[in-house]
Amino acid sequence: MITDSLDKAIQALTNDEVVAIPTETVYGLSANAYSERAVKKVFDLKKRPLLNPLIVHIKSASYLTEIAQNIPDMAFELAEKFWPGPLTLLLEKQSIVSDMVTANKAKLAVRVPDHPLTLGLLERLPFPLVAPSANPFGSISPTSPEHVHRYFGNSVEVILDGGECKKGIESTIVGFDNHQPILYRLGSLPQEEIEKITGKLLTNTTNNQSPDAPGMLSRHYAPDTTTYLTDNVSNFIKNFEGKRIGLLLFKNRIQNTFVCHQEVLSALADLDEAAKNLYAALHRLDSQNLDVIIAERFPDTGLGKTINDKLERASKRP
Repeated sequence: MITDSLDKAIQALTNDEVVAIPTETVYGLSANAYSERAVKKVFDLKKRPLLNPLIVHIKSASYLTEIAQNIPDMAFELAEKFWPGPLTLLLEKQSIVSDMVTANKAKLAVRVPDHPLTLGLLERLPFPLVAPSANPFGSISPTSPEHVHRYFGNSVEVILDGGECKKGIESTIVGFDNHQPILYRLGSLPQEEIEKITGKLLTNTTNNQSPDAPGMLSRHYAPDTTTYLTDNVSNFIKNFEGKRIGLLLFKNRIQNTFVCHQEVLSALADLDEAAKNLYAALHRLDSQNLDVIIAERFPDTGLGKTINDKLERASKRP
C-alpha cells in the first residue's frame, strides 16, 4: 500500500513489520532498530548478506548518545553542520544496538534523514529505524514509491509516499580511526564539503569480505542489463553494432542508429541535477529490453566523483 499515513506506518513498525520510508537520498526499508526480529526481516526481504551492516536513522543529533559512545568531537561538529542531511557517521555503538545491525562489528552507521515525513515518523516512535535502500540486494536504488512497489509488491505492507527523493544518491559515510576521519562511502554530500571541516579525508571505500559500512562491495547499484562505463561513448558504441543499446549521458545526446534509448541526466551540466536523476534514469533504461547500457564517465569532482563511483560498481561483472 502506497500511503502518506504515519498512523499506518507506526502500527506496522510497532508490530515488527517492515515499512518503506522516503528520505532525501533514496527510499529505505525500515524496521525497529532495537528488534532483532524486525531487523532480520529487512535482511530477508532484501536478500542482503548478514555481513553487510545497516544504517540506523535517528530523529535528531541529540539522540546520538543513546546509541553511540566515545564519540569524537569532530563527529559532533559534522552532525551539527550536516544533520538533518545525507551524512552518515560510523561510531562506536552502545550495547542497546543488536550486533546484527552492525554485522557483528563494534561500530554503528547512523544519521538523521532530511525528509519531513520520515522525521515526523521518527518523532512519534520510541525507537530508531534501520533503513537500508528499499531494493533487492545489489540492484538499482529506489528514488520513488513506485520503484519500491515494483520491487516488492505487497511484500511491503506500507510504502510511505514522500514523493521523489531530492538528492537521489545514498548518504556519504565518514568514520574515525584514532580520531582520524575516514571516508567509507561516496554519497550525496560531496567529499569536498566534508573536508572543509575535517581536512583531507583518508579513503577506504571498498571491502568485499567484511565491509565496515554499507555500500563498500565492488558490485552494487546494478541494473539487470549489462552495463559499461566509458570515457568515450561514441567510440564504445562500435563494439555493439547490431545490438539494442541504451545510453546514460551527462548533458548531450548522441546520434547513432543503433541507440534505442538515451537518458540525459542534466542538459545544463548540473551535477546536483544529474545525481538526483541517476537512479530513476537507470530504472528506465533497465526496463527497455536492451542488450547493453553504456554510461558516460562524469567529471571526477564533487558529485561527479560520487556518480562515477556508483556507475563503476553498477558496471562490475558478477
